This record gives sequence, structure tokens and C-alpha cells, in this order.
Amino acid sequence: MENEKSAIALEGRKLTKTYRMGTVEVLALRGVDVNLREGELVVLLGPSGSGKSTLLNILGGLDPPTSGDVLFRDQRLAMESERALNLYRRNHVGFVFQFYNLIPSLTACENVSLVTEITRNPMPPLEALSIVGLGERLDHFPAQLSGGEQQRVAIARAIAKRPDVLLCDEPTGALDSKTGILVLDAILKINRELGTTTALITHNAVIADIANRVLYFADGRIVETRRNAVQRAPGELAW
Repeated sequence: MENEKSAIALEGRKLTKTYRMGTVEVLALRGVDVNLREGELVVLLGPSGSGKSTLLNILGGLDPPTSGDVLFRDQRLAMESERALNLYRRNHVGFVFQFYNLIPSLTACENVSLVTEITRNPMPPLEALSIVGLGERLDHFPAQLSGGEQQRVAIARAIAKRPDVLLCDEPTGALDSKTGILVLDAILKINRELGTTTALITHNAVIADIANRVLYFADGRIVETRRNAVQRAPGELAW
């Protein structure tokens, strides 16, 4: 399969993360090695507390590891430099979270424009909204949009800066299955049409079928990796 031969876009080596809560230490990651290849769609699957979000936050430059390295296109990220991490996040990474984090007083178009104003080579907001199927809703405020539409605005905002990597943490977690499928359709479309390397966290095993590769997490480790022989379309899923 072509992704197996693609260059590695993002890599984590021997990543650990320890959180201290008073006198208690919690090991969130226990020496994880992981890579995401250019243009690949990877699903991270596992129960709450297994380390998925911690790993995604480290790969996205939101949180430094306790030990280990992150490499973006073979260049080590300077995790100790907030300026370097800011530039990495701004220029290379798009984030989508479970909760949409839209500004209520701004229209869909204006919410997306917030990102395009600080980016080197942005996509026009209308183009980004059209990709996720909301070209007709650009003047609507968040309160006038359904949950799924708000999430798609959040995806449009994330892709408007043309990120190399799109990191999605439970993007369908607050949605019913019918609405969630529309959101997954948008993510898959971006992955295929723009070639955006994509990692998607979920606790819903059914969603793993849309991936090129599935990473199973338990207790701060990747315990199994599976490659899907066939990627199923989101519309074929039911949960």
C-alpha cells in the first residue's frame, strides 16, 4: 500500500509523560514509539486514560514529554523552546477537539478567518468551509448551526492554514452517529484531497474502519497495531 512507502511526517521516540498530582506520580505514557506517514490516516483507539490524548498533545507541540523526542520531517522539535513550538503549531499542525471552541459572536466565516490572518499561506475561508460542506452557511453564527455543523466549522478553521498534520481528539465524541458520519466524511475528504497526514483519537472501535492504520492503546503504551486492508467509507459505519 502506498502509505507504507511514504516518508515519515511525524515521529515520536521513546516518549514518556509523568504527571505529578501532589505526592502521586501518574505515568501517562510509558516509552512510546510512534510514526505517522505522509498522507496517512491513523486512528488511535483505546479506553479513557490509556494515553491517547497525552500522545497527541505531545506530537502537536502542546505539551512537552517528560523524556523522548518528537521529529517532524526528520527534524527534532525543540520542546524546551516555546517560540519553536509556537512556530511549529502555527505553520504545520491543525487541531480539532471534541468541543468546538468557536467564538459565539463571530460568524462561521469570521471564526475561520481568525486562523488565516496569522498564517503564511492560508486558504480562503470560503474554500475551507466549502470543503467541509458549509459554503452556504458562512454568515451563520454558531448558535444558528447544529453541533455537527459547528464541528465542521472547527475543522475548516483547522485546515484553513493548510497544515501538514491534522490532529483530531474525539471529534465525534459529542455527536450522534448520523452527525458524526458527516464530520468523519469531512476529515476523510481532507486527508484524501489535500494529502493531510491525519491522526484521530476515538474510543469508538467502529470508527477504526476508516483508517489506513489503527493503533491500540492500553496503560500508556501502544499494545497493538493493525493495518486495514480496506478503508471503509464513514457512511458504511453504524454505532
